[in-house]
Amino acid sequence: MRIFLATLLTLLAVNLYAYTVKSVKYEGMVHMSESVASRMLKFEIGDNVDDKMIDESIKSYFKQGYFEDIWVDLDEDGILTFHFKEKPLISKIELKGWKENDTEIRDSIIQIKVGALYDEKKLEAAKKRIIEAINQEGKIDSVVEILKERLDNGSMHITFLVNEGAEIVIKELAYSGVSGLETENFDEIIANKQREFMGWLWGRNDGKMKVEDLAYDPLRIRDIYMQHGYLDIDVNEPFVKVNFDNYTADMSYQIKEGEIYTISAITIEQQEHVIDDTLIKEQIQLEVGKAFNVQTFRDDSQRIKTLIADLSYAFVQVVPDLKKDKENKTVEVVIKVIPGDKVKIRNVIISGNNRTLDRIIRRELYLGPGDMYSLTDLTDSRNALGRLGFFDGNTIEEKRVDNKNIDLIVKVKEAPTGNIQLGGGYGSYGGILISVAVDDRNIWGSGINVGVKAERSELTSNYSFNISNPRLNDSDFSGNFSIYTSDYEYDDYIVMSDGLTLGTGHRFTRFVSGYIGYGYSNNSYDIDENSTYYNDPYYENYGKSSITLSVKFDNTDDFYLPRKGFTFSQSFENAGIGSDAKFFKSGTSFGAYKGFEEYLGFDLIARYKAKLNYVKEMGYLPIAERFYLGGIGSVRGYESYSLAPTIEDLDEEDGVRRVGGEYSATNSLEFSFPLVPKAKMRLVTYLDWGYIGTTEDSRDDYLVKNISRGGVGAGLEWFSPVGPIQLMFSKPLGEEEGDKTAAFEFTMGQRF
Repeated sequence: MRIFLATLLTLLAVNLYAYTVKSVKYEGMVHMSESVASRMLKFEIGDNVDDKMIDESIKSYFKQGYFEDIWVDLDEDGILTFHFKEKPLISKIELKGWKENDTEIRDSIIQIKVGALYDEKKLEAAKKRIIEAINQEGKIDSVVEILKERLDNGSMHITFLVNEGAEIVIKELAYSGVSGLETENFDEIIANKQREFMGWLWGRNDGKMKVEDLAYDPLRIRDIYMQHGYLDIDVNEPFVKVNFDNYTADMSYQIKEGEIYTISAITIEQQEHVIDDTLIKEQIQLEVGKAFNVQTFRDDSQRIKTLIADLSYAFVQVVPDLKKDKENKTVEVVIKVIPGDKVKIRNVIISGNNRTLDRIIRRELYLGPGDMYSLTDLTDSRNALGRLGFFDGNTIEEKRVDNKNIDLIVKVKEAPTGNIQLGGGYGSYGGILISVAVDDRNIWGSGINVGVKAERSELTSNYSFNISNPRLNDSDFSGNFSIYTSDYEYDDYIVMSDGLTLGTGHRFTRFVSGYIGYGYSNNSYDIDENSTYYNDPYYENYGKSSITLSVKFDNTDDFYLPRKGFTFSQSFENAGIGSDAKFFKSGTSFGAYKGFEEYLGFDLIARYKAKLNYVKEMGYLPIAERFYLGGIGSVRGYESYSLAPTIEDLDEEDGVRRVGGEYSATNSLEFSFPLVPKAKMRLVTYLDWGYIGTTEDSRDDYLVKNISRGGVGAGLEWFSPVGPIQLMFSKPLGEEEGDKTAAFEFTMGQRF
């Protein structure tokens, strides 16, 4: 701080202690208004002012953080002028040498934005945060330089130049005092592990130290022991010896196991009796006479909490009390239930829905203003919003108003639900292709799904329109309508189809819905008289008129990427109402989803999917209504619809003609891993297996009646700006001569 008081010193010669200020002026002040500055003065206009009062005023201004320098002068007319030199603005911030293109890191670690005032202390604090963040990655001896450049316009260009230190690799990890458990149990849950042979290989442990987890690893080891009844377990902080010559480390744990405690009794203590104890005991999986397991106890506590919270006790607490008998190595488990007061929902506030209408969100909530609180209803509401597929994520916060009222704050993050595609391409079969498609699952935020598609190539054309509303007039009824026309030209025949479908559904419970629909299509073949297909019964023109009934169960938590829950659907189609095609068809599908992040520390998702289909001819079963396998959704590694029973046909390229199956079954096991979370990219590995066959034996020229094939591979799942995309790279299993395999496939818009 520098203060120029030349004029003041002259005046002091006349008046040694004070002088009268008749008015105050401000020069060079931009970021603070004169009215605010006036209120911060330590004196009033007309007061007798001394140097101390002036100095206190200047200090107040400096505390605002806007100024580099302040000085004053006082003229002979009593006008006191404050002169300000403001700090320059920061017009550019760069991070070089570490996370250069990561804007999120720059915002969260540096915490200085373009347009902020230049401040040395804030720059030094940002420098320390960068070093701390790098240290958390297991790198030491990092250096950060701050380069400062004043630009021609007076603003500052700041560059954080980072020289990352070296990573510490755990060369050896030892445990002392372990006898009751195998150390391999610890390696599954701790973050800092010993480097494995060929640790650089994907799937192997590279041994890189994770500094931020050093304090938590002992707790993880302790938890493993408590899952096996070791209630006296003591795990010290790890001893780490670092060799700075080659940046390797030796780590060791000192562990005192103690003895295994068995459960002698389980006691329920309700602070206020709100539910029968027997109902609480039904939620308990711990058993008297067996070793105590802390994880089972946690699960029991959560089930008890849900049970009580569903009775409107939103603030219920389930508190454990373990009464150990060290002499007999037994433990009495006392479960204390503190219910609190019954709670009512005062208000439900929706936020983050810039596009989707409030009512579309509210109709999925099972709690509203005036309702009594229920934890299950709250959980089901979160999952229902996730199943819409309209949002990247959602949370429902419970804001406590008082002991008997809460507000629910529903926060959603909109996701792209529609896109307009204008595309073209060239195929070896269809030639030049032009495609225009408009599709939106949540048009204008109304919850209505509308799609229009037009494709045209040299050999194919496909035009369609569909619209569906899952909640007609916000009710539990749904409705849909679609219409289409298509032409497909093959070597010596053309398939032409025109049709429409319409139907309605009803949601019976939160997870169960039913549907009834009607569909009609007219299908015809234009076949060259010289073709082998001419007068072939498989290629007769036919009309199809059918009724479809279906029921579906879905309690998953997300539409595109579920991490928990099941799906099950069963459909029946009966064709033959005033049409040529007469058959009965059944379709069954099942899906199970499980996320393992809470167990493994990263977002691994396991999926199992199965389908079972059957069709029975009731007069005439067209070839197009039979089943075919291959491709995404059935058996990857084989071309779409290429797996089916075949008959001999020498005019076909491979000497056989696929005529479809009457029954099929597929199984798929998938594991999805986070790849680039910020880009919403995931890696998926999978194993598919399918079976398809026919009972038809009226023709003697069947070459293959039953086929069993599999596929294994990996792919990319990407929530791209135009919708979810899957890129799959597959290897066929059980391949036989004549099979049509596919090493790469992709699809867009499907549930993962």
